[in-house]
Amino acid sequence: MFTGLVAGVGNLRARELRGGDARLLIDVGSLPFTDVALGESIAVNGCCLTVVEFDADSFAVDASNETLALTTLGALAIGTPVNLERAMLPTDRLGGHLVSGHVDGLATATQRWDDARAVRWRFELAKPLLRYIAQKGSVCLDGVSLTVNEADDRGFEIALIPHTVANTAFHALHVGTQVNIEIDLLARYAERLQATKDWT
Repeated sequence: MFTGLVAGVGNLRARELRGGDARLLIDVGSLPFTDVALGESIAVNGCCLTVVEFDADSFAVDASNETLALTTLGALAIGTPVNLERAMLPTDRLGGHLVSGHVDGLATATQRWDDARAVRWRFELAKPLLRYIAQKGSVCLDGVSLTVNEADDRGFEIALIPHTVANTAFHALHVGTQVNIEIDLLARYAERLQATKDWT
């Protein structure tokens, strides 16, 4: 589990095709990394991935075809900045919201404008996922826990404060960019419980 509070920004150093899927090498950048362990989970742009190799300043993960097809990781250019978060500890403050690292789909940035010191962004999203987005609810974009400012039948808006822009890969976001989106866990389970309420 993760919190959606990015702990560092690294970059994609290499992508190696292996047996039909890929191994990704990630430069850790500003991520605290001194006590990393083989097999631990790290969220890369919101995707929960397993460390299979590491050295002092990088780690490798294997990305399945499912991951490559349904997230932005399959198309990222070498050198692209990525948001990084190590799995939460039971003693951590939950400053964001509970995030599983299981990406539900892609949202596309369609509009940007300044709002005092913040930057407002509008994203469009396919309707099957858009129904889970609620005004003032939580959403996870590229691994960042954010509050939904507005939502309608085509998309939603979020605001990025200066700290978020400076300390995440969102400093490189531009109109037309696709981002990984994970809907709120509670919305997913509430729908499933409602759909199965008559099961006996």
